[in-house]
Formats: sequence, C-alpha cells, structure tokens
Amino acid sequence: MGMKKYAVIVAGGIGKRMNSELPKQFMLLLGKPVLYYTLRAFLEAFDDLTVILVLPEEHIAKGREIVDAYFDAERVLFTTGGETRFHSVRNGVNMIEAESIIFVHDGVRCLVSQQLIRYCFDSALLNGSAIPAVTAKDSVRLHTAAGFEAVDRTSVRMIQTPQTFHSKLLLPAMKHIEFKEKFTDEASVVEAYGIGLHIMEGEETNIKITQPVDLLLAEQILLQRISASTSA
Repeated sequence: MGMKKYAVIVAGGIGKRMNSELPKQFMLLLGKPVLYYTLRAFLEAFDDLTVILVLPEEHIAKGREIVDAYFDAERVLFTTGGETRFHSVRNGVNMIEAESIIFVHDGVRCLVSQQLIRYCFDSALLNGSAIPAVTAKDSVRLHTAAGFEAVDRTSVRMIQTPQTFHSKLLLPAMKHIEFKEKFTDEASVVEAYGIGLHIMEGEETNIKITQPVDLLLAEQILLQRISASTSA
C-alpha cells in the first residue's frame, strides 16, 4: 500500500475579487468548473489518495455535484470552511488521524500538474515537508519605515501549493498553535512550531485563479496541454 496520502483542498473562498456571485472555484473553464481540474490532478496523480474538500457550508451541495458527476465519490470527503484559511485547513486536517503525507492545496490552483504533486510527495517523504515556490519575475520593493526599499528579486520566492507535509509535522502544528494574522499559509504554522521547511521548485503555470484575467490565461494553458497530449 505504501504511505497514506491525503489532499486537503481548500475552496473556502467566496470570490470577492472576481466581482461575481459565483465563487471562483465553480467558474467554468473550457466548460468544466475550476474545481474539477484541481480534483482531477490529485485523484489521477495517485490511486490511493483521498481528497478532503473544504467548502463554505452553502456550497457543499455544489461540490458534491461536481464529485458525483466526474469522480469516484468514495475518494472524496467533505467538510466546511472556517472564517480564515487557517481555520478551513484545520477543519480539513482534523479529519486525518493516520500517519500519512498531507497535501494542502488551493482549490483555485487548478493547473497544478500531476508531476509536481508527485515531486512534492517524494520530497515530503524524504524531508518532512515540500513547499513549491518560484522566483519572483517582477521588481520587488519592501515597504519599510524609511520608504520603499529595493530588494534583489532573485532572493524572493513566490510560494505556491500544494504545501506538503508528513502528518507527524503538520497535525501537531495545526492542533497546538493558536491562530495569528501572520499565518498566511501552512508553512508559516509549521515553522512557528519550530520546524524547518524544505522549499522546492514549483511551476510557472501553477497559477491561482483570483481575477477574471487569470481564467483567460488558464484557458490558454489548458488548450496548449490538450494539443500537446493529442499530438504526442
């Protein structure tokens, strides 16, 4: 069987930045919901992986419809989101007791490749954690008391998901650490628990759908992948 695998997919957002009633995880991309692509990447990366889907209470039924339409419903568990990402992740992680490798992934990062998911698994198995990141492409400035200070962008990393951990690191950290505003992701929680992180190379195409333009970009990337796989 090997090590158990769980993917906590957090789709607790209500899409304020998209100026739309429909949360972005349910928007259509080439005729299928964004969330479909996210789920597919994890369920196809490993046959023995269980997804824990974290959704706002009022959208659980919609999530179930997607799972029932496209996937083996026995492999997907549901729980409701909390008031912040931290609380949503904690709700998902609380469903896990077994020793396992746990992926925590943004529901709207729908272009994550199966290859990156497998790399993260191998790396977390070896190092305890795997945090994918890419080097900043834009010029970066740091807002300090003295003004805006230029930073060498080659030393800046843009953190992505799936943030992947051995359960022995993630479970105690999520259970024992009180929420703080500075916890923007799981890596910061695990770090606050006193554990070093293993940062690894992410993917330029592993974008987060937060604004309408991102959907257009995601569509182009998907079309490219489809044509590449049909011509292969």
